[in-house]
Amino acid sequence: MTDVFGEVAASYDEARPGYPAALADAILAYHGGPPTRLVEVGAGTGLATALLVGLGAPMTCVEPDPRMAEVLAAQFPQVDVVVSPFEEWPPPPGGVPMLACAMAWHWLDPATRTRRARDALTPGGTLAVFAHRYAYVDPAQAAAIEAAFESADPVRHRDRPEDWLHADIADSGLFSDVRSVSFRRAVPLSTSAYQRLVATFSPQLKRPPQLRARVLAAVGATVDGFGGTVTLDLRTTLVLARRPA
Repeated sequence: MTDVFGEVAASYDEARPGYPAALADAILAYHGGPPTRLVEVGAGTGLATALLVGLGAPMTCVEPDPRMAEVLAAQFPQVDVVVSPFEEWPPPPGGVPMLACAMAWHWLDPATRTRRARDALTPGGTLAVFAHRYAYVDPAQAAAIEAAFESADPVRHRDRPEDWLHADIADSGLFSDVRSVSFRRAVPLSTSAYQRLVATFSPQLKRPPQLRARVLAAVGATVDGFGGTVTLDLRTTLVLARRPA
């Protein structure tokens, strides 16, 4: 699945929501100022890159899918883009002072990701991992949209626990000072914008084309029934951790 998003590289950047500026402030405060170098893992088309370049550090983005990397490089010519899985990327000797990963931590090899992240950092370096969780402001909309998904595809796709990122990093025992910061925004979307977003989700990309079309039609009709607008309760979790000095 690490390369399936390349199928929708052209629309991914437009359909997916970005990140609040306060997230960058939290990273800088934790690190103690701008890092001297920053590596972003699983950078995709650059949704988080847009935020991270504002930290003011020379930046390398590691992205396994060449189609996503092409969009990323076109948008951020000032960034060094490396087309490689994280598992095959050799960090520079001595490591880097900051490693970031947005919406991609769960795609990294679970048996090695925390160890590789630690080994890529300098002693005292900062790991910043963040991800969105999609919910809905209106419980009636949430129930109706869930029913629409199930009417088109009864196979359930369950979310991970809300604290799984923090637990994964803290429980590894490889990092110190592990902290979580949460951000919450209401994001209204039109029917077509919501359908474009759903079309970039991995469960949707796993479906065969006819089933994808049924799902999009079902959720579209549901949002139309609410007047053509759905409001996301977009919850972003940032987990910060430090490689022990």
